Amino acid sequence: MSDSMSGDSESQITLTRTIGANVSDVFSAWTDPALIEQWQADEAELDAFEGGEYRFVTFRDEDDDTDQVVTGEILTFVEDQRLVMSWVHKDEEEEGDDELIFVLDILFEPVGSDQTRITLTERGLAHADPETRIFSMEAWNAALEQLAELME
Repeated sequence: MSDSMSGDSESQITLTRTIGANVSDVFSAWTDPALIEQWQADEAELDAFEGGEYRFVTFRDEDDDTDQVVTGEILTFVEDQRLVMSWVHKDEEEEGDDELIFVLDILFEPVGSDQTRITLTERGLAHADPETRIFSMEAWNAALEQLAELME
């Protein structure tokens, strides 16, 4: 397995993962709301085209007091190749407009006919401290793990 995790700078995280499914299926898992709801969010709305908008809701659990809401826009949409989206994470419980804004850049590369290498890069404001950066890396790692389990 050539999976890797690296922090290029304080404001960037890159993860690479190879998933045992063909590239169009893996791309669909990021862009089809019905599939997104199987691994990434409890409720998903997504306009699968450049300039489209999306909204993901993850319902609260024991650790969270409120639902987690992520919204944004599809900045680049190249079928089965690349997806770039602004990623705005709203913290509902904080008073005011405390938003974490990132750009998520996901590359999809076919490896043979039945594997896909995903390279996920999260760029944004520098993480406030190493813990939030590690948390973000672990959260994406866990999400990619769930995606792999769904697809393989």
